Amino acid sequence: MKRYLVAFGAVAALLAGPIRAEDKELNLYSARHYQTDEALYENFTKQTGIRIKRIEGKEDELLERIKNEGANSPADVFITVDAARLAQADALGLFAPVKSKVLEERIPANLRTADWFAFSTRARVIIYGKAKVNPADVQNYEDLANPKLKGKLCSRSGSHPYNLSLGSALIAHLGEQKTEEWARGVVANFARPPKGGDTDQIKAVAAGECEVAVSNTYYLVRLMRSDKPEDKKVMEQIGIVWPNQKTWGAHINISGGGMLKTAPHKEAAVKFLEYLASDEAQAYFANGNNEWPVVASAVTKNPALESLGKFKPDPMNVGELSKNTALAQKVFDRAGYR
Repeated sequence: MKRYLVAFGAVAALLAGPIRAEDKELNLYSARHYQTDEALYENFTKQTGIRIKRIEGKEDELLERIKNEGANSPADVFITVDAARLAQADALGLFAPVKSKVLEERIPANLRTADWFAFSTRARVIIYGKAKVNPADVQNYEDLANPKLKGKLCSRSGSHPYNLSLGSALIAHLGEQKTEEWARGVVANFARPPKGGDTDQIKAVAAGECEVAVSNTYYLVRLMRSDKPEDKKVMEQIGIVWPNQKTWGAHINISGGGMLKTAPHKEAAVKFLEYLASDEAQAYFANGNNEWPVVASAVTKNPALESLGKFKPDPMNVGELSKNTALAQKVFDRAGYR
């Protein structure tokens, strides 16, 4: 606990420190589209006096924009969701290494690289229809390829980064050949061609369109916190399994970011990244968008999120995880998982 208090004090000291006139603003390119993040940004400005100029868009659009802007890009920080997308930006050589004792102290080693950092996590879990599926049959990701689920599985596109990250993790744990066999088994079990997002898969299971699917946890908690009767009914129809609890653990999906090489306001950029690792900012991720903080000392108040309970997460380093993303796409393409 002492270590966290010291680190938090360092965050506060940095945020309160002197800022040069040219660092009174920060240009943020964000692929996070959550209204709850507004409070996050406003609080940073109140604490530091640094105004945030934000450009929001889809990941590919923002990355293309940064590339086209080149050395003259005004972007200081790029944030998005999923390790696969952050790795894509890193592979393009867009991030600059950040040396920060605050980030090293507060963010676990497996949730950061030299160039980018995770600031919140979600788990990719298995959803099943309570009325039709025995949860004992879907305890592991590998079970999704079991022929007994033929015609019972719903999925979003295999090319979506959430699924590619899961595929990347499976390659690391099982190898390329076994992951391709798994993907072929998954395709053979589809109840319908992949479509929609995670929430669509949850609702499809609840409606009986299929019996099993996978989803990131924050979509589930969003439905749990909804006041709509139809959303409450959805949650009554489904069960949740934490996968692979007897092996490597549930796959972890992240939200994170880094400072760009061409950042014109580097000091402000580092301060912003350090702010995202503060207890206060970490609470915003949990309370506002149903994500788990990466900082152990953060205090959150989200009963729905907490009701999911404790689980064993996959401890794989996010940098290692992201190395297999391109291969996962090739494996899925060969298997017809599109």
